[in-house]
Amino acid sequence: MHTRPLSITVISWIFIAIGCLSLLIGLLHPVHGVPAQPTDARTAHQLADQWLVPAIHILAIVGGVFLLYGCNWARWLLVGWMGFHVILSAWHSPLALLVHGSVFAVVFYFLFRPPASAYFRATNAEPP
Repeated sequence: MHTRPLSITVISWIFIAIGCLSLLIGLLHPVHGVPAQPTDARTAHQLADQWLVPAIHILAIVGGVFLLYGCNWARWLLVGWMGFHVILSAWHSPLALLVHGSVFAVVFYFLFRPPASAYFRATNAEPP
């Protein structure tokens, strides 16, 4: 078994922490304006807040956990997750776009450096 680079460990735990905290905050603060009855009409935005947003937080947790195990697909999941946030931040403020874009660049750099790539190749090549 090859040693996991420290950058992979740090990035994994950051994604796990962000996913857990975001999910917890979302569960503690229910969506305002959502009708109590499931048969009532709901807007697409309310449904996204209720189901899509927690699913996105869960993807961050899953990606972080499996990144710790050296799964190459988790590396791509987290790059896609960050890319999605960069795209979303384009509809917010220029500062949000700059921050998410910078974080994306840093995460991408550390996930695809030669030591990280060697780690993912080695863990995927070993039998379970």
